[in-house]
Amino acid sequence: MCVEPSEPPSSRLTRRGVLAASAALAGTAAALTAASPAQAIPTAGRRPARTADLVVEGGTLLDPATGDVTEDAVVVIRDGRVRAAGPRSRTGVPAGVPRLDAHGRWVLPGLIDAHIHLNTAAEARDAVAKGATSARSGSTNFYQDIAVRELARRSPGLAPRLRAAGVFVTPDLGDTLLADPELTSLAALKDGVRSADALRHVVRTNLTRGADVIKTRVNERAGLPDQDPLAQVYSHAQLSEVVAAARRGGKGVLCHSYSEKGCHDAVTAGVRSLEHGVFVGERTLHEMRRRGTWFTPTLTAVSGLAASEDPVLAERGRTYLPILKRAVRAAHDLGVPLAAGTDSSGGTVDPVGAEVELMHAAGLSPLDALRTATTGAARLLGLEGTAGRLTPGHAGDLILLDGDPLADLSLLSAPARVVRAGVPL
Repeated sequence: MCVEPSEPPSSRLTRRGVLAASAALAGTAAALTAASPAQAIPTAGRRPARTADLVVEGGTLLDPATGDVTEDAVVVIRDGRVRAAGPRSRTGVPAGVPRLDAHGRWVLPGLIDAHIHLNTAAEARDAVAKGATSARSGSTNFYQDIAVRELARRSPGLAPRLRAAGVFVTPDLGDTLLADPELTSLAALKDGVRSADALRHVVRTNLTRGADVIKTRVNERAGLPDQDPLAQVYSHAQLSEVVAAARRGGKGVLCHSYSEKGCHDAVTAGVRSLEHGVFVGERTLHEMRRRGTWFTPTLTAVSGLAASEDPVLAERGRTYLPILKRAVRAAHDLGVPLAAGTDSSGGTVDPVGAEVELMHAAGLSPLDALRTATTGAARLLGLEGTAGRLTPGHAGDLILLDGDPLADLSLLSAPARVVRAGVPL
């Protein structure tokens, strides 16, 4: 059996993580019961993840990295990892290994959602069922994402491989002050989390809890009608404090951004990726290309605003989506790296395949759009050797589609079958 290739949490995380695990798993017994007995969460100790041997044969294999298409392909998975992949004529098929017939279907690596909010085990399982076998958290209120990450390591079929962000570094933490006793001291701050000490404190608490990345903001939210998404909440200096504190812990920062000034401040402060970025301008895009800053536009979330029953949000969606599509096309043309993220939250998991469709609608070719949820997103998450392709050494995570996704990207939103760590779901 193989386990996820990441370091185990510290002993302090293990003890304190009980609260986060309870928050993430409470009320989701049905989601866990739906798994097969072999996928059940271990009851004691830190055990290896449940992985398997599997041969997927007869399908049409697509490699997003090269665009190569292989008919009558065979993918051999051992202990949850790809050992061989290629045409049947050149790929040995081991005897005695369970087989999954993929004839008439296309075989792709599992997709990656680079911006998602997973608060429950049910949401985590839904994300996998919709094809997202790897993901990056956009933060949770009570460290549920760290518990989901551990769930994925122990029972891969129940959750995507996850890069956890912990809690949002934002001026008003609200009830998130109760996520960790270390945060309660910030309740006495009159102006909220704004001083250099307070910003560093939240980052350090996230790092102590085992966060893989740090999430902050520069603008208010677009999804709340009483907020102005162009209003700036942190200055360049404040963002620089967050970035510096994260870097001391060896972590990058993703930043919620909308206005051009906010985007520029975030990029020049050194964030690893810009999230949303509706009004990002040409000067900032050039700076992003120079620095290698990623752009995760979350077109799905902005598109969803247009369907809102609230007239303010609906108008924002209708206005923002074409602007964001132009920004995505400009970023792509300049060579700014793009990653697909749905910004799913609130109990609804949007398929990351729909984000790929919107990337294409913004002007990317079908293959380049697919790369934003495979090879591109894998680089952003630091998973180049694990996710995004089906070549030897990569995870045995894949999706089966009922047709050619390069001819019809909508197929990505409804996989015919998902395999996670060699286990068909």
